[in-house]
Amino acid sequence: MEDTGLRMTSRPVAWRWLLITAIAPIAWGSNYYVTRQFLPLDHPLWGAVLRALPAGVLLLALARSRPHGSWWWKSVVLGTLNVGAFFVLVYLASKLLPSSIASTIMATSAAVLMLVAWPLLRDRPTLFPLLGALVGFIGVGTMLLGGTASIEPAGVLASLAAMLLSSFGFVLTKKWAVAQKTLAITSWQLIAGGLMVLPFALIVEGAPPAIDGTAALAFGYVTVVATALAFVAWFTGLRHLPAGTVGLVGLLNPVTGVLLGTLLAAEPFGPRQAIGTGLVVAGVLLGQRRRPLRPSSGRGGGRVSPPTPARRTRSSLRRPSPTP
Repeated sequence: MEDTGLRMTSRPVAWRWLLITAIAPIAWGSNYYVTRQFLPLDHPLWGAVLRALPAGVLLLALARSRPHGSWWWKSVVLGTLNVGAFFVLVYLASKLLPSSIASTIMATSAAVLMLVAWPLLRDRPTLFPLLGALVGFIGVGTMLLGGTASIEPAGVLASLAAMLLSSFGFVLTKKWAVAQKTLAITSWQLIAGGLMVLPFALIVEGAPPAIDGTAALAFGYVTVVATALAFVAWFTGLRHLPAGTVGLVGLLNPVTGVLLGTLLAAEPFGPRQAIGTGLVVAGVLLGQRRRPLRPSSGRGGGRVSPPTPARRTRSSLRRPSPTP
């Protein structure tokens, strides 16, 4: 019963990693509310620095591991794609676009991750994850779109660039980080990305913003939960799950932002938001379905389905046919 036992235990393990991965988009979704309510919005670059650098240092203290060999330049590349350039472009998009438009564009990363993982990881997208990405994207659009605000082309380009760069960076992280500890590679990326944004913050925004007690607590939450914990959960998911599956879980990000805005900021939540939320959840669940695996031809006493006619034909070529 070895094969059957493996099949029975693989599904709970997969759901465990899904739940861990979901911590990231939920924490990132809460970051929208915390940033709007408690942090200085006129210093976005300093906000990125104060978010990434302390989180990276905290994780480095826990990991107690420095980069070595090629990981010096890999950390810079991944930190630029996943943290530095991503934060700068996201903040630029947030200034030029309504949050609904920017979030909808970012939701396309669920499908882009699958497409990028195909050539880089040889992880060919399958039917159900692609359908899940489509349903989830429709849900995000239903939930967020519908306003009449003007769309700035530069904002669209910034949001698209942020989505494409981070998708490429996430897949590269999965490809390169096979033998590395998740805490370590996350800390290296956050520190490298924060250091990349630092000179831009100094040149564009000048001195760091004054922070009162409330903002300090908010930065503490953003640093520990919405950055350190979230990125560790995200990269843990990338280590154990297909990149496309992780991208689908990321659709929970805008859902969390909408729900928190409704619960804590009395923002409207009507039928359109309810339908969109339901579609996103349905898309995430649909993307977890897989076609049944072909039975193993190795040893083991698991239940094996009868061979197809094609297999009988190939088998008959290898062995003499019994006489009638």
